[in-house]
Amino acid sequence: MSLKKHIPNTITSLNLLSGAVGVILALKGHVDLALPVMLLAAVFDFCDGLAARLLGAYSPVGKELDSLADMVSFGVLPSMMMFETMWSAGAGYFSWITLFPAVMSGVRLAKFNTDTRQGESFLGLPTPSSALVAGSLSAFIAMNPESFMARWASSPVFLPPVSVVLGLLLVSEIPMFAFKFHKGGKADTILTIKRTAFLTVAVLSVIVTLVLRSSWPLAILLTFSAYIVMNCIFALFPATRC
Repeated sequence: MSLKKHIPNTITSLNLLSGAVGVILALKGHVDLALPVMLLAAVFDFCDGLAARLLGAYSPVGKELDSLADMVSFGVLPSMMMFETMWSAGAGYFSWITLFPAVMSGVRLAKFNTDTRQGESFLGLPTPSSALVAGSLSAFIAMNPESFMARWASSPVFLPPVSVVLGLLLVSEIPMFAFKFHKGGKADTILTIKRTAFLTVAVLSVIVTLVLRSSWPLAILLTFSAYIVMNCIFALFPATRC
């Protein structure tokens, strides 16, 4: 039996393991440490698909395992980070609203597995992008307890609305560009422009974070918040859709 077909699933399992460790860290109050673990899960999430394509090792089990791993790492984990952030800040029962993205992540992943329209791009916010917004925001608050966002962490008008917006974006029909490579004429050019714009924003986010001498999660927060805003703007102009 060839071992190569098990490589992608092994990498996916490491994604799942990372997510589980991150949940434990978040519930233990180590929200700042949970973010690097989430980033590690994102690396595994990227590498399992890459390995499957390079090795030609696709399988129905791998597809389902990937969704289960993403549900933990990018659905449950970010919600637990926001929950712990609000609960520790004394928000009480309002903290439970932060579980909304976890539920919507499950719905989104189920839709993605059965939606043939999402081969080259996404409809709705991808779970890793949603997770990185929620996770970086929570980690930034944990690392900057005197910041404006930290002071508002216990308020029902800050993280709960963020949770609701992310949850709704996950199951929306808004086109979101992906970083998958595909052939094409006009769509290729448009996609290249979008990717270039996103990478430019990412670099600028890092520069802004360095200039402000702020905590590194801010760069991730700015980058993926911009990703959401960019796609919402692109959605208003049909000619820019991939």
